[in-house]
Amino acid sequence: MFSKILGKKKNVTAEENNHNTELITKISKMNLIEMRSYVNNKIADLPLCEDGLSAIISKLIEPNEQTKKFYLQKDDMDSKKRKAFELILLMAKSQKITFKTVEGMQKFLEVYDELIKQYDKEHKDIYIDKLSSAIKLALNNIEEIAALKSKMEILGEN
Repeated sequence: MFSKILGKKKNVTAEENNHNTELITKISKMNLIEMRSYVNNKIADLPLCEDGLSAIISKLIEPNEQTKKFYLQKDDMDSKKRKAFELILLMAKSQKITFKTVEGMQKFLEVYDELIKQYDKEHKDIYIDKLSSAIKLALNNIEEIAALKSKMEILGEN
């Protein structure tokens, strides 16, 4: 019942696995603007899904296999940092968010804590607070979705 919300899958068919592989490959090649379009569900041939959000957050928080560097670096342009922060805020509002994605967002705060604080100090922004609040909002949304699904199951509607 709650497997989609928790980010778990039951039985993955070969077709779904193939689709997930294609999705992850496409997302791995995206830049921040394309990822934002995807999260806004504005890419016609690539509908927004839980796996896509999870792939985006993984791309941001896991080091690159070849370079062993994270997606954001201290010497990146400020606009790239801001776009990444805004992308996380946008993802937190998505109805397709799962606990796995929220955990990734929390790890994003841990990985980029120093970078976020430095950006806030230099630009007099409050992204650290915005991101923390957005993660709390995402958790509340997941709880509401779970409660609604539970009620629907009790009523016998799927």
